[in-house]
Amino acid sequence: MRTLRLFALLDHLRGRSAPISAEALADAFGVSTRTIYRDVVTLQAMGAPLRGEPGLGYQLDKGCFLPPLHLDPDEMDAVMLGMRLIAARGDETLAAAARRVSAKVGASMEPEKEEAYTRLPLRAVSRPTEEAAGANAHLSVLRTGIRRRTILEIAYRDLAENRSRRIVRPLGLTLFDTAWLLTAWCESRSAFRNFRVDRLLLVRSTGESFRHERGKRFEDYLATL
Repeated sequence: MRTLRLFALLDHLRGRSAPISAEALADAFGVSTRTIYRDVVTLQAMGAPLRGEPGLGYQLDKGCFLPPLHLDPDEMDAVMLGMRLIAARGDETLAAAARRVSAKVGASMEPEKEEAYTRLPLRAVSRPTEEAAGANAHLSVLRTGIRRRTILEIAYRDLAENRSRRIVRPLGLTLFDTAWLLTAWCESRSAFRNFRVDRLLLVRSTGESFRHERGKRFEDYLATL
């Protein structure tokens, strides 16, 4: 997670012509100013040409760039098709993120390869369905819950039309051909449970968080398959 933030911090600074304060960076990344100070020191130790200091702001020296990303043709196909599949099958937030990632990948290539990448004749199409619409209504809050380890209250209608309310720890999402599946630790049943996302009637954060415990993690569930 910290490695991703370090790269994102460089990306955030690259296009700026004026210094930006640690406080502004902390707000942008949802961390403390002390964390930004530590990240800047780490980047400088790694050789990043970062100028500035606490109280004045930070800026990347002009001309700083990351080396071009080199992908072979099969790798370019895989990235493009993967991003377009996510854009076609994900909710609006995830689809927009996939398009941004694809644009960043292209921009990191040499100019001739970027053009070849953006012109790849690969498409992913997903026809609108009631199941997809039902899932998309909840995917964003579920992904946030998984990322932040937030305990959720859900209302669920199973395939037999039985309804129930549960308190769950959201652990993972799996995309199948026709449906998204939420894997969770059900506090009500003290066991792993899977829920079709399109059949969720309600998803609400309880405001409480959880810590991963041995025997209640996503990898523990996968080990049972």
